[in-house]
Amino acid sequence: MIFDSLDRAGLGSWQAPLAPLLQNRFAGSAHGDISKWRAIIDKLPDVTGANAILNSPAVTAEGPSVDTALRNKVRDLLLQLKPWRKGPFNIHGINVDAEWRSDLKWDRLKNEIAPLSGRRILDIGCGNGYYALRMMGNGAQLVVGIDPMLLCVFQFLALNHFLAVPAVYVLPLRLHELPDARNLFDTTFSMGVLYHQREPLEHLAALQATLRPGGELVLETLILPGAGSLVREPEDRYARMRNVWHLPTVTALEDWLRQTGFCDIRLVDVTVTTVNEQRSTEWMPFESLAEALNPDDPSYTIEGLPAPARALVICKSP
Repeated sequence: MIFDSLDRAGLGSWQAPLAPLLQNRFAGSAHGDISKWRAIIDKLPDVTGANAILNSPAVTAEGPSVDTALRNKVRDLLLQLKPWRKGPFNIHGINVDAEWRSDLKWDRLKNEIAPLSGRRILDIGCGNGYYALRMMGNGAQLVVGIDPMLLCVFQFLALNHFLAVPAVYVLPLRLHELPDARNLFDTTFSMGVLYHQREPLEHLAALQATLRPGGELVLETLILPGAGSLVREPEDRYARMRNVWHLPTVTALEDWLRQTGFCDIRLVDVTVTTVNEQRSTEWMPFESLAEALNPDDPSYTIEGLPAPARALVICKSP
């Protein structure tokens, strides 16, 4: 199915290199929980006549009345796929209350980006596909989401079992594993990814290469408060995360974007993350932002660094 959609979008050349890579990623030996996750997907009941609502804060599957017993069965199966990091979703009355209120971030960017109608979109670090589904709800022609976390892929498969949204795909890949993607996408999203890259300029150059001339990059990343072109490199952890390599100021981030060929750079938002937006829930019951902040002064992390603030920057490929 994915290859049919890719072919219609002019990406038919991806089939030969992608098919064996995906087969390998979904092999039982690729992850110890794959058999369990497959069994969960297989147990999901069919609900005919459902309707997908993609342009509401909670991506929703609704339709015929689902009785309490069936709803409880679905809820139990979905809970077995936790932790759910991105959301919210509403699946036939089941509120999947994920760690992140991803709808709040979408609200900050949706009126700033180029209209998505008819566009081919690449969503890097897409997680379980929340944003990809919102993109399709805004008229995208095709959304290819990539994320190396296999659990996220199975969460998307579970969601789309009920949503049945065509032309949205979540693939277990990293950016460098994509087949030739040069100049192929109208919009590329990279949200919550840049600070995990040891070589940020290489990542930005790779993003630029995916875009057609005039295509748009939507970039969201952690930043360091303050003026000037400064970059701080956490020594060990940042907000309990091990793999945060760089915290640039907004000025430094804009410098990186210019160095890698982007133009028309616009800073559209800087938001300090709050425990209203990122928190522990039944669907993600582990430590979250609250445990990462200094209990005596939550404007700092427990490591003594400024609390997480995220910049949203939109720019274009020349």
